[in-house]
Amino acid sequence: MKLPDDLTQVGFVYGAYGVAGWVRVRPFSEDADALLAVKTWWLDKPNVHDVDVKQVKLHGGDVVAQLVGVTDRNVAEALKGAAVSVPRSRFPALSADEFYWADLIGLEVVNLQGEHLGQVTDMMSNGPQSILRITPAAADSAPEGEAAQERLIPFVDQFVITVDKAAKRITVDWGLDY
Repeated sequence: MKLPDDLTQVGFVYGAYGVAGWVRVRPFSEDADALLAVKTWWLDKPNVHDVDVKQVKLHGGDVVAQLVGVTDRNVAEALKGAAVSVPRSRFPALSADEFYWADLIGLEVVNLQGEHLGQVTDMMSNGPQSILRITPAAADSAPEGEAAQERLIPFVDQFVITVDKAAKRITVDWGLDY
């Protein structure tokens, strides 16, 4: 089996849903567009394999799905903890000012003064907005005997000035001392 080169994890199996073999998936984004739109997912349990999606829908903050070959609650429970991935090329298109979290992770972050703040190593949500988790480079200065601190920057227009995916850089209005 050939794995797609652009597999991107979009969530994980949180447990079973009902008794008919449906799985509950915790998506990494609030709208879960990729999970709802793509009809073949890749799971990493017990080993990496593709699985066809019969039915999928939102249920609260989760996604529930009926997968081909998952016929009862015990089989669904056995998938608990499995990473759910889809090819990045199959994600629904976004408008010019929207970004998938996966596209932001790994970008360098600089402020308006040209100071290097670090690299986006993760994203999280606090409800109203997404938050960039910035890990400083090892060479970034910190007070003697202290590790450089992670920065959390809200991904909102007030602080994020530009996102240049081609240059792999995000420019923010955020000081070194924040």
